This record gives sequence, C-alpha cells and structure tokens, in this order.
Amino acid sequence: MATPTPLSRLFTVLLTGVLAGLVLAVAALPGNLLLGFAAQAALREYAALPDALRTPATPQRSYLYANDGKTLITTFYDVNRTDVALAEIAPVMQQAIVAAEDRRFYDHGGVDLRGMLRALVSNVSSGTEQGGSTLTMQYVRNVLKSDPNRTAEERAAATEQTVGRKLQEIRYAKALEQQLSKDEILNRYLNIAYFGSGAYGIAAASQRYFSKPPAELTLAESALLAGLVQSPEAYNPIDGDADAALNRRAYVLDSMFATGAITAEQAAQAKAEELALDPSDQANGCTATASAADGWGFFCDYLRRWWIAQPEFGDTVEEREQALRRGGYTVVTTLDPQIQATAQQQATDIYGYDNKRAVPIAAVEPGTGRVLAMAVNRHYSVDANPDGQLNYPNTVNPLISGGGSVVGYQAGSTFKLFTMLAALESGRTLSTGFDAPSRLPTRYAAGSDDSACNGQWCPANANPQWMDGYRMMWDGFGRSVNTYFVWLAEQVGQDKVVEMAQRLGITFRAEADANFAENNAANWGAFTLGVAATTPLDLANAYATVAAEGTYCAPVPVVSVTAPDGERLPVGDPSCRQVLDPDVARAATDAARCPVGQQSAFGQCNGGTATSVNRILDGRPVAGKTGSSENAATETFVGFTPQVAVAGIAANPDDPTDLVGSAVQAQVIDAVARIIATAVDGEPVESFTAPSQDLVGTPRRPVERAPTTDPTSPLSDLRRWFQNRG
Repeated sequence: MATPTPLSRLFTVLLTGVLAGLVLAVAALPGNLLLGFAAQAALREYAALPDALRTPATPQRSYLYANDGKTLITTFYDVNRTDVALAEIAPVMQQAIVAAEDRRFYDHGGVDLRGMLRALVSNVSSGTEQGGSTLTMQYVRNVLKSDPNRTAEERAAATEQTVGRKLQEIRYAKALEQQLSKDEILNRYLNIAYFGSGAYGIAAASQRYFSKPPAELTLAESALLAGLVQSPEAYNPIDGDADAALNRRAYVLDSMFATGAITAEQAAQAKAEELALDPSDQANGCTATASAADGWGFFCDYLRRWWIAQPEFGDTVEEREQALRRGGYTVVTTLDPQIQATAQQQATDIYGYDNKRAVPIAAVEPGTGRVLAMAVNRHYSVDANPDGQLNYPNTVNPLISGGGSVVGYQAGSTFKLFTMLAALESGRTLSTGFDAPSRLPTRYAAGSDDSACNGQWCPANANPQWMDGYRMMWDGFGRSVNTYFVWLAEQVGQDKVVEMAQRLGITFRAEADANFAENNAANWGAFTLGVAATTPLDLANAYATVAAEGTYCAPVPVVSVTAPDGERLPVGDPSCRQVLDPDVARAATDAARCPVGQQSAFGQCNGGTATSVNRILDGRPVAGKTGSSENAATETFVGFTPQVAVAGIAANPDDPTDLVGSAVQAQVIDAVARIIATAVDGEPVESFTAPSQDLVGTPRRPVERAPTTDPTSPLSDLRRWFQNRG
C-alpha cells in the first residue's frame, strides 16, 4: 500500500471533517423532524438511484458444463465473479467481513457518525487515511465504479476524492438502507468486493485461494479473506506479501473477538494456524480447458461461435460476446465426456499430435442435432508450433466444424447417399438396376485432371473385378460402385443431388463449390463422388437426418442456458423439421446396411467396404458408408444407429496434395465403429424400420433368408415388415 503524502492526508482530514460536520448538523435536528424528513425522502431517494444500485447488474462469469451438468468444461469472464446467496456463505465469513470493515454495520442507517469521527481522529493523530466508509457506502462505490452501463468517466468519478462524490455516496447509502435489509446489503457487498488475484466476490475468492465454495470456509480462512478487502494487492498471499496477509488476518480475528463473534480462545487458535492456501487457477475461455481433455477446446470454440450467432444474447456480435463473458450463465452443453474421450483416443491412435495429418471426428444425436463429441489429434492452443509447422500440434482453427479459413475436406463416396436419396424421392426404387461398366462415358466435359473419353468425363470403378456388373442400390452402395451412382445421378439430375445434400445440411464453404452449386449444379457430374469439401460435423448431421427417418435438426451444442436468477433462456431446444419422407429415409438406411457387413431387410446386400463395423458392434443394427477421394487424398467413414451418427475424415488440413493413402481407411472405419459402440453402450438395442414395398420394387436377385432367432437380425427385420403390412 502506497505511503500517504502530506497533501493527500490533509485532503482526507478536511474531507472527513466536512462530512462529519454535515452529519453532526443533521443529527442535531429535532428527532421528529428528522424522522419525517427521512420517511418522505426515502422512496424518492431510492427511486432516484442509478439502476445498477436498485437492480445490480454486476458482471459474472459463465460456466460451461458437459451434458451431465456436473463436469466443468471451462468458464468465460471479463470479471471473475459469481454471485451466491447469503445462505451459501459461511456465517464466520459474514462475521469476519463486518468485523474487518464495519463493526457497527447492524447499528447505523448507512452512514456511521462514530466511524467518521473515529476516522477523523485517526487521520489527524496517525497520518493514516481512513474515510469512515460503511459497508453500504463501500458497496455503493463498488457498484458505481464497475457498472458496465456507465461511461468510463462516470466509473472513474465513483472513486474521486471530492466532497461532492462523498455526499452522493452518503445519500445513496442512506436510500439503500431504507429499502434493503442488512442481510441484502451484506450479501451484495460480499458478491462485489475485490479480494485480489483477479477474484471479485466471495465465491471467486473462495475458489481462488482455497479451491472450495464459500459455505465451507473456516474461521481462519474467512479472516484471511476479509482482511484482503482493505488492500487486495498488499495483503494478497498469492501475489503479494504472505506475512502482511497473516498480520491482517490477526487484526480481523481480534476485531471479531471485539464484536463478540468469536471467543478469545477461538481467535488464538485461528491465529496459530499456518497459512494453508490451496489456490485454483480460474479457467477462462476455450484455451483454458483441462489439458487432459484435449478436443474439448474445439467443442468449446464451436459453442462460442454458435453463441455469438444467437439473437437472444444481444443485437450485435459484440453484445453476445459480452453476454457470454459477463452474463453469469450456467450452460449445460451437449458434450458427452465418455463419447468425447473415446473419440479423442481414436483420433490420436491413428495419428499422433505431432503428425501433419489429422482425423477430425464429430458425433451427433439423430432427432435432436445435439453435438455429442468433437475430436481431433490437435491441442486447442494458441501456443507457437515448433519448426514453422502450421496447424500442429497446436491450433485454434475449427478443423471439425469448419469456419474461417477451414472449408473442409473431400469426403468421397459418402456423397453417394445424396444421389440415392434424390433417386428414391423421384420415385425410383431400391431395385433400380444398371449393368455398371468399369468406365462410364458421361455427358459432362472432362476437367484438366480427369480421365477423358473423347473429351467427356469418364469415371471408373476403383476395383472393377468386385464392382462391375449388374447392380441395384443395395449392392451399388455396399460395394461403392462409382459408375452405378454416376449413372443414377444422371438419371435423376445432378442439381437434384446437390439440392438434396444442401437440404440435409451440407454447407459449401469453399468458394468454388458454392459457385458451382449456385450456378452450374446440373453439370456438376462428379458431385456424387464427393469432390465438394465438407466437414465431419456436417457429414455426421446429414447422416443423422437419415437415421432420424428424414428429420433434420440443426446442430446444437447446448442442452440449456440458465441466467443467474434461475430463468431458463429459450435457446438450445432442438430445431428440427421433416426434410425427407420417412419411407425414403428408411429405404436409404436399408441400403446403408450393406457397406457395414450387415444385411438389408430384403436380403439384397452382397458385399461391403466396411464389414469390420458389424463385428465391432457385435451385430447391433448399424448403417454407414465409406469414402475415398481421388488418389486416396482423404479417407472417410460415416456410421449411424438410431441413437448416434459419427463421421471421421483422415486428411491433411494444411496441404490437400498430401495423400493420406488408402491404408488408413480401415483405421478410420474401426475408430468410428468404436465411438458408436461407446455411445450405445448400455442403451437399448434399436432396429431400423424397413421401407415399404413401394420403394423396394422387385429385386432381381432372390431374397436371402438365413435362419436365425436374433431379434436384431435382418431376417427378423423382414419378418416384422411382413407383420406390419398385415
């Protein structure tokens, strides 16, 4: 604490003397006259108070929890403060702050005449600066200097050493005392006072110094914290002088004895206790999530981006950002810690944190759009990367959700789903057949890098021996036959396929993709092969729409948002709409059983590109699709059950020319399957509903009917279908 100068001591003496004289003059008025004046003026004075004093709007930090409502992800704050009720503050803490700052708190009406006179004597005799401010007056000062709705000049004026300011403080304090109980004032004071080390209010201070809630503070801890308020930096045992903090603690304990709050023995015992701090760092923002929870920062960043797009939190991005950092909200997010942990482990098992290649993964709940996990083998951090590396091992770029400079990655044949859906919606059936050749000449012009047939685009099958021949939607999807789906897209119209992808939430973030979709979609021949950039989150949510039988839900990262007063805000509820006929979605799902090594309800699957999924899920009903972009530049897999959809893409986020290679595909497939297994562990087995005969058609091959008693088997699905049709 700075040593008072002679000039400042003189000013304080004069100021205190003037104020004491004014109070004495008021006190000399006849009692009835004084009471009458007070009664008439009380309501008028209270009504004239600044809004911040009548209805405090002190900045508070917001808390982000996982979907269990208990696991803390991080907090956001400009000012580290969380308001708590007086009942949540240990009684010894309440007694300590009164003893330290205003012993006659319960005896005066906001202004303490004795305190002012005592301060005057002390200032004159010892050269110290004591203004005789009561807790109520200190509360007024704290509110006015921190009110976010006041200008910087107005906030600065709240601490000016002027007679006018002090008189205003007295007037406001007396008005408050006429309308608020002592407990209300004490509670407000404890929630706004600064305790040093960045902690505003007793809840933040209790956590900062002792890692506990204020209800659990001991006598010695309470006395230490109460002693900080007079000079938070000088007495701060973390950042300042620990000996000074202990001396100040002893003073508070003596003062508590003097007020009768504790006995002499209790004071002596507390004084004898050693300084036992248990400080906690106060997490602030997405980069402050626990290091053991890598990946949580990417989810947190997605939530922050979602938050600043919600008009409920303000008219501008700045207002919404301020609401998150100052509004004191309790946010229960959709993040599932178990699914997230599995996803993060799987991503880092494929590529470590120091690998230039990445596996961003997203998990979404069908029917709600709730984002359950977002993982990638990166640290969410602004720390510099070694050796000039771009996005590894540290980055804050949204590699999983896209945004900013991240437009996404090619997802290959996973886009064949959109062609199949568009075909089914147009009236074609799952039995739609085509004798798929090894190479298919098309009407689309060849690009500079495309294989060409007389100047036309001419796609080929990756494995002709396994893929060529007569195919229907089931095995065309199961074996990922390029020429079948390019042909099918030509029949339907590429613009219909592009529109279908957009309807299911695929966003074209790359400028070239967006221009093609808007201006030339009908000629985007390669679209069905997944040449447009997308993200794991978009892709998982698109497949979740099919899992939910055509109900699209906008991705959402929160379950609930609750204001400090307990009011739940109208945000975070699922925003869903039916974008597909349920029968169309069921038909597409039936075909999507083929890639994962399961059987459709009609026994038409005869080979798949991700058959290990069925083994990992132990026969549980699941569907999905693999995707390899040209030359195996990226490898993708999306899998889904009725309860969860998961997408993972292996790619180099910084260099699309760095080909990840086909060998990693099996790892991506198994990783997604294991994440699904975690998500459905302990959940009831849910089967997919078979489509109607209208969308099945007449398969060319006979229905396979392997004997089984498994209730989740394809045969059982088929049996239920016949039963449902009567």
